[in-house]
Amino acid sequence: MNAAAPSSLVPLLSVRGLVKHFPVKKGLLQRTVGQVHAVDGVSFDIGHGETLGLVGESGCGKSTAGKAILKLIEPTAGEIRVHGKRIDGLSRSAMRPWRRQLQVVFQDPYSSLNPRLSVRDIIAEPLVNYGISAGGALDQRVADLALKVGLREDALARYPHEFSGGQRQRIGIARALALQPSLIVCDEPVSALDVSVQAQVINLLGDLQQEFGLSYLFVAHDLAVVEHISHRIAVMYLGKIVELADKAALFARPQHPYTEALLSAVPLPDPEAAKKRIILKGDVPSPINPPSGCRFHTRCPYAFARCSKEEPDMREVFPGHHVACHLRDAPTATFTRAAAAPV
Repeated sequence: MNAAAPSSLVPLLSVRGLVKHFPVKKGLLQRTVGQVHAVDGVSFDIGHGETLGLVGESGCGKSTAGKAILKLIEPTAGEIRVHGKRIDGLSRSAMRPWRRQLQVVFQDPYSSLNPRLSVRDIIAEPLVNYGISAGGALDQRVADLALKVGLREDALARYPHEFSGGQRQRIGIARALALQPSLIVCDEPVSALDVSVQAQVINLLGDLQQEFGLSYLFVAHDLAVVEHISHRIAVMYLGKIVELADKAALFARPQHPYTEALLSAVPLPDPEAAKKRIILKGDVPSPINPPSGCRFHTRCPYAFARCSKEEPDMREVFPGHHVACHLRDAPTATFTRAAAAPV
């Protein structure tokens, strides 16, 4: 199958009802006794040249969703479309042409690079695998890619262990760029880096997006980082997206109690600024046995009887602003603790 040409009328990436469950096995016979509901019905679109931030607590399933979209792990159910063409059911060989358009930057720059290969060979590997360049043209292409990400040409003969974390991540970005992809899944690409280096890498990703028209699925747990790079943000909790909106709208008027709590934890640059921190009670429930109804109701300060029985649908409460919360059935609804009866 050949990758389709992009169309401005069709999203670059369209995900509908994505599900990924992992079996839980026990005993000598390794019988399946349950399922880990890592991703449980996730849907969103990413347009051409757009960055969608996917945020949530550790263990919510955001990295698993990114890997399932890339088919690094096989999804249990759901549809994944690139330029309108379904790829979720493709075999490994049929998926090969699409991998040129879908690349990834991994979280850990220390384990994502082959320590036995030089920087030149790491960046050149995808070009060689697809037979795109050879000889002098390959050397020039690799040097150009290194320069694009801020690496000097003399770095190409060195090995990953000779570089800092930020430099290693630049090598990973150059490798992801080599095949001129349409979408790059950034799986927490700056979480292992120092704060000052984080800013450099985020700015680099923004510059490359402007130059090459890239789209990003930016997976992270740091809302400050996501706000800087994203156009829209999806908030994920226990395998489900609970809110999806433009970043300005999400930060100005969060519509889900979980989003409200996440935003309250973002530190302010002004040490004298007053801010009310929302402390959620209890622990995140087990994804093996998620709660009935709204999965957040066990920790929600506004939960009422309906929340524990009926799963909320994703609704558009403002133009382009979607939320899955019973408190938002009406566009004019507001959070009111007094009005919320205990579960």
